[in-house]
Amino acid sequence: MASSPAVPGSALPHDHHHHVEQHKSQRSGWLRAAVLGANDGLVSTAALIVGVASSGASTTAVRTAGIAGLVAGAMSMAAGEYVSVASQRDTEEADLRMEAQALADNPRAELAELAQIWRARGLEPELAQEVARQLTANDALAAHARDELGLTELSTARPLQAATTSAAAFSLGALVPLLAYLLAPAGRSAVVIVVSLLALAGLGTLGAVLGGARRLRATTRVAIGGAAAMAVTMAIGELTGATLG
Repeated sequence: MASSPAVPGSALPHDHHHHVEQHKSQRSGWLRAAVLGANDGLVSTAALIVGVASSGASTTAVRTAGIAGLVAGAMSMAAGEYVSVASQRDTEEADLRMEAQALADNPRAELAELAQIWRARGLEPELAQEVARQLTANDALAAHARDELGLTELSTARPLQAATTSAAAFSLGALVPLLAYLLAPAGRSAVVIVVSLLALAGLGTLGAVLGGARRLRATTRVAIGGAAAMAVTMAIGELTGATLG
């Protein structure tokens, strides 16, 4: 097969610039928060509704518990994600300040350190030294942040984004069992269980597709986890209701 003609003045073929790779890791930040938030919202609210309903509580009481669980869970997810990711950001910023100080105090030692990193990656010593020199001349702190600390634009911690994504995803997930309970004409708990399991399976599949993982494994683990949570709370609800009755 004939190769693509080269662009004049370049060793690259004409169609080289059309090749764009869509790496899954670019989605890791928001995907983690969204999938975990929706999964938590769906499972916790479904389990809460089923557990309270199994105790013999009235429809009003179950509805109130479901709404309260949605709001409280969303706020908790937002606060937890914000604190966690903000702590990660603080650590990153502290490392960058330390690296900036080291570059100011010992530029030659930092240059040698960067060259050593590139030698460890397989470059010849002379080439590694030249790469380190050029990267340092362009942006020394950015080079050390990327190659020494592993910090990139894609991996930078974003607390507000993580918090809002988690809260929104939790709320959307929690709405599924809550609406299933409110709209079901009869056998409300059974409807909540079935709808929630189907939604969990769909969520597992969606997460697998977006993250490039195996669909069956992702779908199975979230469905089994959700089923176990609802089974436990249902048993607790029935025991509590029988005791109080």
